[in-house]
Amino acid sequence: MIVAIKPKQQWQQATWDDYVALRDDDKSDRCKLFFDNQHLWVEMGAEGINHAKFGDLFPMIIAFWAIKFPDIKLSTFGGCQMERKGKRAVAPDIVLYVGDDAPTWKTGQSRFIDLEQWRSPDLVGEISDTTLAIDLDEKKRLYANLGISEYWVIDVRAYRIFAFRLDEEGIYEERAVSKVLPNLAISLLEKTMELLDTKTNTEAAIWFSQQIQDL
Repeated sequence: MIVAIKPKQQWQQATWDDYVALRDDDKSDRCKLFFDNQHLWVEMGAEGINHAKFGDLFPMIIAFWAIKFPDIKLSTFGGCQMERKGKRAVAPDIVLYVGDDAPTWKTGQSRFIDLEQWRSPDLVGEISDTTLAIDLDEKKRLYANLGISEYWVIDVRAYRIFAFRLDEEGIYEERAVSKVLPNLAISLLEKTMELLDTKTNTEAAIWFSQQIQDL
């Protein structure tokens, strides 16, 4: 039985088969799906324009970082479901791999990242407009359980980033500097976000690129 997609976002009791049915339903293209411990969370794609504006800013920031530090090989995968079959599934807004062993696909394969086949990404992020509470709670625990080294929660309303680093005990601790993007101060990202009050996201990204020239 397929779990009905409800307009109100909430955790629903569900099986892995329920999750797969929703994932493969053509009508659910705008949904983000999260599955953990026999429960399903469905995000309905109802975020506002700020989600899109901030969401497009961060790939540009990562691109400028890659230009500045070309020896650090970065791969981003926006809009992907990541799955540990039968157990967990997530759909972060930002997915970043560092190094040569990033996922690859053959023509025609699905856009899902099988975490039984590929390692977990080095960094994931959530653009939080209406979902801040769950991003800082259930999703945080879910990403920690998947062993993702660094997790950013980007609060677009307060121009704040909660940046967490996974410790040796598998618990996220908040950090002021990224380790995945070495020596990148989270405060610099927050200042870049603040520019969106008066500038476009491309202008803000260019400003960010200018600030990292001396790193």
